[in-house]
Amino acid sequence: MTNKLFDENKAAVMKRYEEIINRKNSKSDFYNGIYDRYTYPVLTRDHIPPFWKYDMNPDTNPYFMERLGVNAVMNSGAIELDGRFYLVARVEGNDRKSFFAVAESDSGIEGFRFWDYPILLDDVCPEETNVYDMRLTKHEDGYIYGVFCSESKDTAANDLSAAVAAAGIVRTKDLKTWERLDNLKTLNSPQQRNVVLHPEFVDGKYAFYTRPMDDFIDTGSGGGVGFGLCDDITHAVIDEEVITSRRKYHTITEVKNGAGAVPIKTERGWIHIAHGVRNTAAGLRYVVYAFATALDDPKKVIAEPGGFLIAPLGDERVGDVSNVVFTNGAVARADGEVYIYYASSDTRLHVATTTIDRLVDYVFNTPEDPLRSVKCVEQRCELIRKNIEYQNR
Repeated sequence: MTNKLFDENKAAVMKRYEEIINRKNSKSDFYNGIYDRYTYPVLTRDHIPPFWKYDMNPDTNPYFMERLGVNAVMNSGAIELDGRFYLVARVEGNDRKSFFAVAESDSGIEGFRFWDYPILLDDVCPEETNVYDMRLTKHEDGYIYGVFCSESKDTAANDLSAAVAAAGIVRTKDLKTWERLDNLKTLNSPQQRNVVLHPEFVDGKYAFYTRPMDDFIDTGSGGGVGFGLCDDITHAVIDEEVITSRRKYHTITEVKNGAGAVPIKTERGWIHIAHGVRNTAAGLRYVVYAFATALDDPKKVIAEPGGFLIAPLGDERVGDVSNVVFTNGAVARADGEVYIYYASSDTRLHVATTTIDRLVDYVFNTPEDPLRSVKCVEQRCELIRKNIEYQNR
């Protein structure tokens, strides 16, 4: 006997899923000359295969109910392999636990489809409760590394929400088989989040961009994006962290900042796409910003344009954690195209496209933040003066 209700509901869900996967994306009318935004997100919870959420057997699920729901798909590592785009997305279930899953596309702006199974990491940390926000580094040693946040309960505190963050490390050659390495240890920082592995050796060592923190939420004495070296990636230990991009009062990085995508190598320097956080009456506001470090000294900042690169706009401002954009993945192609993947409000994932040339122009020719209102007005008046003079020639 057939179950008409089951069949109808299943057909409707599958139809909607295929419509989302096959939906064409196009550039929006947003313009700033730096990058292009797109009409639709590239990944949402609606991109999750229905057989991840529903029991497909009418005998055990006669109403075709969700059994394991998905709340959000967001912060994704990104990589290009053999001309195709791969995102290792953070998928958050209705139970609040996050996990990683690979989505693949041939265009990078649409058609992302998840592989049949999510990534099942080796269960080597019994205290680990949650994992999220993987950065993917194609390293010159031949491996692809994933560095992510490994979260555990803070057993030293009475607060049930108190947690400890560490940087987990895995490596792979094909995004299918993952080897779990020891978590990163930073001897002078009790907690670490938003850690990125540099794609090249520095002085013969593995180099990490870190985010020193005194506890799970507050950076405390952490001064900004850190940088440290280690000899052995399989048992990574950093004994000294040097601050690169510093937090500054009354800026987009006042509360905290952290590395985002793996740095992009250009002729002028390494371009970093990071996140900055400031406080507001409505809570924390996350934006994406950029800076550059020297090719021969990747911890030395050589350009840092003022203000944000990407901020939440329109519907991007609404979600589980509103007024947030966050990136931990970008793809820089051999032809100079750059795809920046950013999540909005801890809910969905978008893409912004640009080029190496435009990013270099933006990072090296956009004025720095002079840090005081009067100086900011002087800076803007100077731009106006030059423009008026040019127009009146």
